[in-house]
Amino acid sequence: MIIEDMLEYNRHFVNNKGYESHITDKYPDKKLAILTCIDTRLTTLLPAALGLRNGDVKLIKNAGAVLDGPNGSVIRSLMVAIYELGANEVMVVAHTDCGACHMSAAKMIAKMKERGIQQRTIDLMRYCGVNFEQWLGGFEDTERSVRQTVRTLREHPLLPKDIEISGYIIDSVTGQLTAVDVK
Repeated sequence: MIIEDMLEYNRHFVNNKGYESHITDKYPDKKLAILTCIDTRLTTLLPAALGLRNGDVKLIKNAGAVLDGPNGSVIRSLMVAIYELGANEVMVVAHTDCGACHMSAAKMIAKMKERGIQQRTIDLMRYCGVNFEQWLGGFEDTERSVRQTVRTLREHPLLPKDIEISGYIIDSVTGQLTAVDVK
């Protein structure tokens, strides 16, 4: 029912030309890519706190604002933002009170089973090389997580060394950004 309501809204949005104030092109005006969390509190707070408008940046979101491996979707998205779309700076922006902090793979697997995922499917995934503890585990310290993500990006062999990469934690209530010192 939620999707139906949204589709109805979309029909009115298009018919009333609500899109006109959002028209831009694919190149980020500010030449910046931001890796941040999927948290719903950041949907409008982060752009508002940074003074961003549609078209200003490439926004990459995932649970916890962390890397999903050396050749995962985050690195791929950053490579597209840098090499194809002209971004020359990267911000990693985590946030306070993150749901990925203290996340437990064991608890998530238990929830999967409650929703009908068979143990044999989980076992097969493990056999195929999925390390659930690493893949679904969270982090214990947000600042340390940001620091690790920034370091890994700076050291990634496929990202150019002239890209400025920095890390921050945004207060998920006030929007205040705090820089994370990464040496």
